[in-house]
Amino acid sequence: MGPALTVSVIICAYTMDRWAELVEAVRSLLRQTHPPEEVIVVVDGNDTLFERARAELPDARVLLNQDTPGASGGRNTGVKHARGAIVAFIDDDAFAEPDWLKHLLTAYEDPRTLGAGGGIVPLWREGRPAWFPDEFNWVVGCSYPGLPKTPEPVRNPIGTNLSMWREVFETNGGFHPAFARVTPPGGAIGTGTADETEFCIRASRARPGGRWIYVPDARVHHVVPSSRATWSYFVGRCRMEGASKALLSELAGAGAGLASERRYVRSVLPRALARELGRALIGMDRAALRRAGSIVAGCALTATAYFRARAIATVGRRRNPLVASSSGPGRH
Repeated sequence: MGPALTVSVIICAYTMDRWAELVEAVRSLLRQTHPPEEVIVVVDGNDTLFERARAELPDARVLLNQDTPGASGGRNTGVKHARGAIVAFIDDDAFAEPDWLKHLLTAYEDPRTLGAGGGIVPLWREGRPAWFPDEFNWVVGCSYPGLPKTPEPVRNPIGTNLSMWREVFETNGGFHPAFARVTPPGGAIGTGTADETEFCIRASRARPGGRWIYVPDARVHHVVPSSRATWSYFVGRCRMEGASKALLSELAGAGAGLASERRYVRSVLPRALARELGRALIGMDRAALRRAGSIVAGCALTATAYFRARAIATVGRRRNPLVASSSGPGRH
């Protein structure tokens, strides 16, 4: 099946600050051993970036986001214009290894496959902070310990490295607008980190027996700038994750919405905490002690934001039971 499959790769972009990374992302797609049918760049709310991309990225189709502002709407717009049998997504600050698509397409040899994703390697611009544990790589949108080491079914791949049959995307209505990745005003907690999770759950329910496959060797490298290597970013991202999972639980149910998170909290984090505490006690490693503290703090921050958001949603339903918290898939 591999050589016969056509793939449209979609990149969502919104800021000139990532121009160099966007150019490298497009170049990495043009170097694929399985060339994509097309590369689509969707620009969200930035006319200057749109015009420059149209002028300087001749090998890409450059579009303006015609859907909900944010990455979810941008992806919906990209798929609306895609021609490939498969649509794949990569971030504007990531680049793919040459065999990325080749490895992803192996998952589609199984007729049960709805979509597939792969490994995301953090590319720390100024080095990983000593206090940052690998188990929290999801904070910077990357793969973390606990994910499969060989191709296996998962609940959902991470959106930075995600693909699916275009028919699956279209049949299930696209990404939900409630997860638009925009910065909320007034320092509020955003909820823009679970759009792919909600979609994958929805698509799996619509097609019982369908599977999402994680292919570790289908790797992309995700740039982590110094601004994301700070404690304040870590705290904010953990809080956003908790709020996002609360919204996901409202839409998809806590059972499906938190299945992977329960395994992560019950097995991955305790092992990581024991490892770092052991290093701190045996080797007198202060950095290990700080990583242990980050594990505890990150888990507590995420859980607190989750329960707070669930409580707010419950109070809202009691005050106005006629208004649903959110409904309907993404429109594109």
